[in-house]
Amino acid sequence: MYFQHVYDKTLAQASYFIGCQATGEAIVIDPKRDVDTYLEIAQQNKMRITHIAETHIHADFLTGSRELAALTGAQLYLSDEGGPDWQYEFPHIGLKEGSTFMVGNLKFEVMHTPGHTPESISFLLTDTPASDKPVMIFTGDFVFVGDIGRPDLLEEAAGFVGTKEAGARQMYQSLKKFYALPDYVQVWPGHGAGSACGKALGAVPSSTVGYEKISNWAFRYKDEESFVKFLLEDQPEPPRYFAMMKKLNKVNRPLLTEVPKLKKLSAQEFKAALEKGIKVVDTRTKQEFAEGFIPGTLNIQNNNSFNTWMGWFMNYDEPFVLIAPESKHDDLVRKLMRIGLDNIYGYVPDVTVWTELGNKLEKVQTISAEELKKILQTNHTQIVDLRGAAEYKSGHIKGADHVFVGTLEKNLSKVKKDEPVVIHCQAGDRASIGYSILAKHGYRNVKNYMGGISEWISLGNEVVRN
Repeated sequence: MYFQHVYDKTLAQASYFIGCQATGEAIVIDPKRDVDTYLEIAQQNKMRITHIAETHIHADFLTGSRELAALTGAQLYLSDEGGPDWQYEFPHIGLKEGSTFMVGNLKFEVMHTPGHTPESISFLLTDTPASDKPVMIFTGDFVFVGDIGRPDLLEEAAGFVGTKEAGARQMYQSLKKFYALPDYVQVWPGHGAGSACGKALGAVPSSTVGYEKISNWAFRYKDEESFVKFLLEDQPEPPRYFAMMKKLNKVNRPLLTEVPKLKKLSAQEFKAALEKGIKVVDTRTKQEFAEGFIPGTLNIQNNNSFNTWMGWFMNYDEPFVLIAPESKHDDLVRKLMRIGLDNIYGYVPDVTVWTELGNKLEKVQTISAEELKKILQTNHTQIVDLRGAAEYKSGHIKGADHVFVGTLEKNLSKVKKDEPVVIHCQAGDRASIGYSILAKHGYRNVKNYMGGISEWISLGNEVVRN
């Protein structure tokens, strides 16, 4: 058996390439959309991809299953569980509880494991030449290392009212199936630390059934009501784009079988785009942005959170422009492909395009921790914490108001315009996004404490909890 774990750090998303070396056949489970990765693995190992499977209709990324099928001719093996509202709307081989299929000499058995979503399934793998017992389980968003999938996404992100408690109760029952598996079975989940699909995912890539039984919080609850209550509380805010992923992963959609090239805009084309109201995303670091930025642009840094924040702030039916050097394009476009943000109008390599047009750059007003301490001694400054609700509850500056950066544009009324304002987050990234949003909407009274709560606490300053 050949096995390769493919991990996308930007979305903390795992996919799997598993092949039978005797027959040369291979399966990919939960592929990302830039599928050349799997084609290269197949070529390097002299294998052919014959099967493609998904654990559920994903909310956090746009799968590459159909792109990969179009390029290889492989069959799609997808869940037919969950009822009429949870069926894939394109041709596939349907799977239900107890379904089995072979990839060469490798046997895959389906477990229906609802909870995260009604149609969620897991795959038990048996390497039949070696044993008649299963050796691995691919759990998708069912069981993670140290955590389990959240059941509230359908309600919180996709608007399916009344589904989160039902999902939590389904999860409680599904975990009994998992608990009955042999302790030695390896657990390979769909996500790792940093994913918004759970609240306490472990950083190691895999586990075993036995290890999860003794270490995963979900198995400590022996009554359903306490389990449901804990599972539903303090989940992180689901990114706005999750609802679109649920739709696009279910229906027929345009395929993108290669990484596209970006169009470079001339200074005049860039100016015309701004005048049309096309959004411009500055992908430089927060430090570079602070030193000088084009008015009205949004600072979303090209780091591991780039696609998540793009999903929060971009609309799928609107074009956008990137400020990014050509050397970063392949990385940026792949990140955008993975959440289906394909409507890139073009790019300019840096902010000098603005000064070449005879304009001046704006600067971010930043302050230090010492300056913030002095400000806190007055009663005329609003402190705004831009982190998530659970982060704010766990410890914040006394008197600080909470406005999550992902919903800041919908809550501008909560940020004062008639007195000084200081914004901050954990370590400065989200505050830079927030500053650019506020500046775009005409706020000239805002200062950015870029050090954030991490620095604040490290310097021995007080935080309060509630």
